[in-house]
Amino acid sequence: MNNFYKRTLTGIAFVAVLVSAILIHATTFFALFALIVTLGIFEFYRIIDGANVSPNKLLGGILGTVFFAVSCLYASDLVPVAAYWVVVPFISAIFVAELYRKQASPFQNIAVTLFGALYVAVPFSLLVLFGFPEQGITAYQSNLILGFFFLLWSSDTGAYLTGVSIGKHPMFPRISPKKSWEGFAGGIVLTLFVAFIISNYFTALTLIDWLVIAVIICIFGVWGDLVESMLKRSLNIKDSGNILPGHGGILDRFDSVLFSAPIVFLYLQIKNYLMLF
Repeated sequence: MNNFYKRTLTGIAFVAVLVSAILIHATTFFALFALIVTLGIFEFYRIIDGANVSPNKLLGGILGTVFFAVSCLYASDLVPVAAYWVVVPFISAIFVAELYRKQASPFQNIAVTLFGALYVAVPFSLLVLFGFPEQGITAYQSNLILGFFFLLWSSDTGAYLTGVSIGKHPMFPRISPKKSWEGFAGGIVLTLFVAFIISNYFTALTLIDWLVIAVIICIFGVWGDLVESMLKRSLNIKDSGNILPGHGGILDRFDSVLFSAPIVFLYLQIKNYLMLF
């Protein structure tokens, strides 16, 4: 099977599983993304392991997964916000464990372990929270999560099609030679158009909200992509993994989420705060 068909089939299956998990129920959404978070953390540790550092994969994976799990429970109104303190013993354990590992660069190992866990877990935890305008399992709004991913995919698709067709001016040749300013503009145009369409169906947010979120996703999504490209280039690897045939690894597929989801969450929090006045 050539790469085009492999990418296409994998892409269809990926979207089908993701959309189904989001639509069926909050618990299926939690379960799928808990798996994504765990795989993403271990993928990060795998690609960086040996680059003069040796992260504590087990404790880092537990830390990130526990943080995400607490976010799901908090969103469901099953635990108070104070439950986030449960991660503190795991953070301490990462420091203490390094005393016994007898590694050459203990504090580099600690830094990379903590960074890997939080780099993946925090953005996905915030993605969970903005799917819950109010706490409680029944408050879950799949439309907000779906809208986010529809805009994200629109940005990627618009950028790719425009870049392949007319892209001539590299955006960041040192990091990603194929990414062009024409592609970036095409991504914005298509994403704004899709934002206009979904605002007629996903009415929990206004048209202005969806347009603002579209711009956030286009800008910060590109930065997330570039940062991951910078990481891979520094390690001399092409893909972060091969779990998704033709598409690479978890970090390859969700690099834009890692940067755009926290800013979308911040925008929604500021918007809700201002509405109180």
